Parts: sequence; C-alpha cells; structure tokens
Amino acid sequence: MKTVLIVSPHFPPSTLAGVHRARHLAKYLPGHGWHPVIIRVDEAQYPETPDPDLAALVPDHVEQIRTGAIDISKTRRFGIGDIGIRGYSALKAAVLAEVSKRDVDAILITGSPFYPMLMAGAVKRKTGLPIILDFQDPWIAAQGAERPYLSKGRMAHRLSMVLEPRAVKHADFITSVSETQNAQMAERYQHLHAGIMAAIPIGGDPEDFDALRQRPLSQVAFVLSDDHINLSFVGTFMPRTGPLMALLFQALQGLLDETPDLRNRLRLNFVGTSNQPNASDHKPVTDLANEFGLSDIVREHPQRVPFLEALNILANSDGLLLIGSDEPHYTASKIYPGLMSGTPYISLFHDASSANEILTSAQGGLVLSFNSKRSLGNLVPEIADALKTLILKPETIPASNPSAYANVTANGVSRDFADVFDKAVASTSKAPT
Repeated sequence: MKTVLIVSPHFPPSTLAGVHRARHLAKYLPGHGWHPVIIRVDEAQYPETPDPDLAALVPDHVEQIRTGAIDISKTRRFGIGDIGIRGYSALKAAVLAEVSKRDVDAILITGSPFYPMLMAGAVKRKTGLPIILDFQDPWIAAQGAERPYLSKGRMAHRLSMVLEPRAVKHADFITSVSETQNAQMAERYQHLHAGIMAAIPIGGDPEDFDALRQRPLSQVAFVLSDDHINLSFVGTFMPRTGPLMALLFQALQGLLDETPDLRNRLRLNFVGTSNQPNASDHKPVTDLANEFGLSDIVREHPQRVPFLEALNILANSDGLLLIGSDEPHYTASKIYPGLMSGTPYISLFHDASSANEILTSAQGGLVLSFNSKRSLGNLVPEIADALKTLILKPETIPASNPSAYANVTANGVSRDFADVFDKAVASTSKAPT
C-alpha cells in the first residue's frame, strides 16, 4: 500500500468546514490502495470550541501526526490568527521528518488555510516527491479586488496574488472543487492543463447519519418546533447569498398573501449563519426578513452548531433551503449532507455551479438555477411554486437516487483522489532527473 502525507492544519475536533476533506480521505483512502498519514496542528492550538462528537467520527486506525504552533496570544497583537501561518514551520518540519524515516509516495496539501501550500517548493527540492495542492476554495477570489482599498480583505487579496503563483509553480497536480475554479486557475498559469488538474467536490459521508442514529444527541443548541412546518438553512450566510435569499423571501411573501393561514404554520430556520461557534448576536438573515415583513416566521441562530447537531437539523426538518451564491464557481459543501439526509429541498445556484449539476442528477428536491444576475428576477414565480410544493405537497417530490450521487460520497471522492495520486506518482517517476 502506497503512503500519502496529507497536510491539513485543521482536523477534528476542529469544527471548521475545511476539516472534512482530510477527514473523508483519512477514512476511505485505504480502500483504494493508499495509506493516509494526517499531518495537522494539535487541537490545543485551535481557538475554536472543539467538537468531540466530530472527532469520534474519525476511525481509531487513522494515523495522525500532531504538531505545535505559535500560540495565538503572541500573534493576535499583530492581527494574525491563521493556523496556517502559526503552524507553518512545525507542519513543514513534520513533513520532512516523516519523509526521512518512512517510505512516502506523495504529499497532499489541502486548504484553506492556504499558507502551508508555500512549503511545496522546499519540500519538492528536498524530497523529490510529487506535490498535490487541493484548493477547497479559491485563494485568489475575484471579489477580493472589489473590497475597499485599505481594507483587510483587499490586502489579503493582494497578498494572495503574490503568494499563490509561488506555490502553484511547484505543484505536480492541482485539485479544486469545481471545473470552473480549475478553468480560472488555468487562465492564470500557462503550465496548467487538464492532464494535471481534477475537479473533486468535498462530498459527504452517508455513514455520518448512521453515527447520528447510533448516538442520539443529549443536548442541542437549536430546537426545531414540533408545532410548525420547518424549512431549514444550515451553514454560512455569505454576502453574495443575500440576493438569492431576497428572491426567496419575495416569493414567500407572495405565497403568504395568497395563503395567509400558512403564516402560523411555517418556520424558516437559519442555523450557523455566521460560521463561527462564538458569534455575536448580529443576525443578517433576520435583518433581511424584516425588509419583507417575515421576521415573525424566521428564526436565526448565528452560532455554528456541532456537526452532528447540524446533521440532526437536516434529517428532522420538513424541508431544506439549499441556497448558494450568485458566483458561477461556488459549490457549497453543505449540499452533500443535505442531499444525503433524504429531506426534500429547494436549491438555487448558478447554472455553472457544480452544485447545480450534482443536485439535478441526484434529484430529491426542486432544483432552480439562473445564468446571470439579470435573469434572477424572473425566478420569483418559479420559487413561489417550488415553495408551495415543498410546504404543502412534499410527498410529490421524488426521493433522491443514491447511485446518482455515488461519485460525491466520501468514498467516491477518495477513489478519485487515489487516482490523482497514482497519476502524480507516475508522472514524477517519468520526469527527467
């Protein structure tokens, strides 16, 4: 069995969304001929509240190398909290130490955080091993250039324009979560081509729901109302989700005018909208709902809830709101557990988003899409009809087809990564010395 080192600064019990790539690969790669070794920062250095139930989903046999990091109390005064910066030196040292004492065939660095990708050049020179960089999100994002000139976001964008090329030039293979993201990177770097790039979604693990059934939650932060029809949105509410949610609220406003008795029966739940476990009381969805006179049926819990609790909400809601962004490249990782929960849904993504393609083929919900910001306004009647079906006639929505989304399960994703590793190894072995 070949060995791959997977550099993932965050790993369970961290609750950040980026942990699931490494978590899935750690569990399923052995079934595809690769032994994964996770190189991660020790959880004692994570500022976020740990989630022990999520950590329990990692099999005991998974090999983990924990590293140190500069304590955040020393770096926060300089405005630095990123674990990829604080743990960079320790992660790099751990990679080189493992290569020196065992047979390693490939190295995968997954982000965000992206800064550990900068070790690719030094590690490549010292080991000669193939380096695979996995971009779970764009490092260089178009909206970064739109931020105010002296803002932290604009400064981060300028820094990414300098640093991403330094990492990418040393990569033997590039993976990202969508073909659109790959195409954007190929435009920036002439040496990238389809033969050394792959689009592999984050995916989801159906067995996570088995774990939820086996370990019922004794305490939850958010309770669904037994007296209402619950439509739930679980995950971050991003600024560019706002225009899509405004359309949904506009459509719902019309539906309630048509069927006023529905107002007392319906609850729209928004959980984890800030993506932070210790969020403030700022409620962006509630603010938007106020504009449409819908605050009485909207319940928002900005704080991120533990992973199994999020699954519990998905599994026990009457319907899901899988609302994306107006960006073509956007593919929300939250669609996978939503799809695998078996709960009917309404989805709204850009035509070019891989999320739209996956949901369309998998069925199980009412899939809506658009091809431009200008065309969004035309969707209001369609959204209203979809809401009416989801709320009043959910039994008419066909169940999802597991075979249609087999490629985006954690096992399917791991199989695709094993293929990437094999290609990277073969390519490196043929390269001139």
